[in-house]
Amino acid sequence: MDTEVKVPLIERESGRWEVVIGLEVHAQVISESKLFSTARTSFTVEPNVNITLFDIAFPGMLPVLNEECVRQAVRTGLGLNGQVNTKSVFDRKSYFYPDLPQGYQISQFFHPIVSGGYLDMMVGGQGGYVKRVHLERIHLEQDAGKSIHDLFPGKTAIDLNRAGVALMEIVTRPEMRSAEEAAAFVKALRLLLRYLGTCDANMDQGSLRADVNVSVRKEGEPLGTRVELKNINSIKFISKAIEVESLRQIELIESGGKVLQQTCTFDPNTCIVKPLRAKEDEIDYRYFPDPDIPPLYIEQSFIDAQRECLPELPLMRVDRYQKMYGLAPYEAHVLVEDKSVGDFFEEVVAELRDKPQAPREAAMWIIGEVFAATSALDVGVYDLNITPGALAELVLCVIEGVISRPTSKDVFAHMLKTGDAPRAFIEQKGLMQISDEETLLTWAREVVQEHPKEVEAYRGGKGKLRGFFVGQVMRKSAGKANPQVVASAVNKALSED
Repeated sequence: MDTEVKVPLIERESGRWEVVIGLEVHAQVISESKLFSTARTSFTVEPNVNITLFDIAFPGMLPVLNEECVRQAVRTGLGLNGQVNTKSVFDRKSYFYPDLPQGYQISQFFHPIVSGGYLDMMVGGQGGYVKRVHLERIHLEQDAGKSIHDLFPGKTAIDLNRAGVALMEIVTRPEMRSAEEAAAFVKALRLLLRYLGTCDANMDQGSLRADVNVSVRKEGEPLGTRVELKNINSIKFISKAIEVESLRQIELIESGGKVLQQTCTFDPNTCIVKPLRAKEDEIDYRYFPDPDIPPLYIEQSFIDAQRECLPELPLMRVDRYQKMYGLAPYEAHVLVEDKSVGDFFEEVVAELRDKPQAPREAAMWIIGEVFAATSALDVGVYDLNITPGALAELVLCVIEGVISRPTSKDVFAHMLKTGDAPRAFIEQKGLMQISDEETLLTWAREVVQEHPKEVEAYRGGKGKLRGFFVGQVMRKSAGKANPQVVASAVNKALSED
């Protein structure tokens, strides 16, 4: 994997342009209740059910900080190599929006819970490069409610189920230089959060979404004016939005226009960026410490305890798979990209401890046949009819030569439909591979006797005819012979007088 990162530039008649990208990723914290109230966070289609008087800003209601949300933020900060601050402060961020009942959002600005940090990510897949993106901060804040514009003609409905749910805002430095890098960052972050268990990161449900800040500049010039693309909840859309917005800014500057600091929305159906409002600066939000919430002090022993119980993280698992199982970097990354897939792989390998070639064989099966099955059925690996133990048994049958590799694919297809154990099915259908050396040598000698002209041509220098003899032996075995043993038997039969 290449670690030398070359800045991608956009070639135009006007010169070489560089795209500069920073992300503000909002990750919904996994917790049973909201950040400052006891309302549930469970997903529901019924509007305004998961609310308390505090969530609707009823006068006199006071916030009570949820310790579990703090713990999850600390774990996330540690997983992202950040500095967990022993003191942090909640601030009021004032702005008006119909689904923000208080007229302000409780957030953190001056003293966030986590400072700094970084995330290493793989860009470009096999043959790509590893890039490190540094973080500015991670802070806790409340989510807003949801405005529903198409429920009643000409009216907007408000659902406050989501209002007050804890978010972690993960803010990067403007270090990404292409849509591909931004997409790779979100993909790597999503995977890390799932391994940590701090956010389910289901972008289609809005539990992970990103504000994308895009600016352009001529090569070597100062940073340009940034435009914020708000609330994008798909990696594909993030990538497309960056491509569209960066080109829009370049063309605007080339035509003599000026990029305005705006908050915009990206319509994935039309691929059009639409302005929402002028982009506010920090001073416009009138940040000040929330008088109802005292400063948050976290003991170092609490931080250390969270560090001790962190799970094995994705890049650590990738490294272990290469060292322990001898997997190629690409194979290891593919297996680790979904935690459940990595768990499934390890269960298979655990059943085959005394077989050194088993991990590579199991990896090939999962990346090939298992992935094809999950994609076709649109399910996870643990939802298939094939258990890790059953796949391990099939892998063992291949390694030991009980069945041929082509036959093993048919057995896998049967297992997928029925859930049957492979060895019993193989025995029932008589699919065992013939590996007996004497039997195969006898057939090889018969083939040699039956084809004297071909034998004479082979011995005369036409070495390619060796494949013909192998094929004839395979025909005698009805395709059940072990090809490697057949090849050896054919060599021996052809060398005899």
